[in-house]
Amino acid sequence: MASNPPGACCYKGVKHEGEATGEFVTIGDFEAYVSWPEDKSTENAILLITDVIGHRFINAQLIADQFAANGYFVLTPDLFDKDPITLNRPDGFDIMKWLNGEYHPQKKAHLPPTVDPIIDASIVELRTKYNAKKIGAVGYCFGGKYVIRHLRPEAGKIDVGYTAHPSFVEADELKDIKGPLAISAAETDHIFPTEKRHESEAILKDTGLPYQINLYSGVEHGFAVRADLSNPVTKYAKESAFIQALQWFEEHLK
Repeated sequence: MASNPPGACCYKGVKHEGEATGEFVTIGDFEAYVSWPEDKSTENAILLITDVIGHRFINAQLIADQFAANGYFVLTPDLFDKDPITLNRPDGFDIMKWLNGEYHPQKKAHLPPTVDPIIDASIVELRTKYNAKKIGAVGYCFGGKYVIRHLRPEAGKIDVGYTAHPSFVEADELKDIKGPLAISAAETDHIFPTEKRHESEAILKDTGLPYQINLYSGVEHGFAVRADLSNPVTKYAKESAFIQALQWFEEHLK
């Protein structure tokens, strides 16, 4: 694997303050949060693929709104059929049982056979209803796997990818990307540790595609979404990772 399976660090962190400015829409049988740029253009779109806390988490919505404020139309789908993990779930919660659907009312697993169709439908919606010419994807933790799985510009899917602290990525998935990929990594991360980061660097080099990996000191897994903004070190890293993504899309998407 290019990163390890998710763990408790995937749903621990700090809820941020702010008022979301987007709106909710329905795509087929799932909900999505959409954020519009000031000029209402949908030519350059971003598919925001969340961590396990999902699309109704204010932190994710504020990030989507920030991308919109920088000129992108942003779509953030519900990946979990109204079954996200709540922030700072008490000890005893088993994330692997959640992934396999044991907590879902209909026992729906949160694995590729269920999530991939949501990503595909979101891309189709962006290409058809919204007439997006270019699609970038942002994936945090859980979402990083799906940025990588769908990074296939030649197939009309994701054109450019960015992920922060990715989890559950298989080496073969990373080897199979067909577009530029940037990664924000945490100094302390049991899911994307040093050895997995170095393995990913070697794989990305072999692809021959543009790539970037930035390592942020003093932070842990989840910092790009759930950082403690009262801590200047983690606040800087979160903001810098966002700017990294913006610069990546400015270079490769527009």
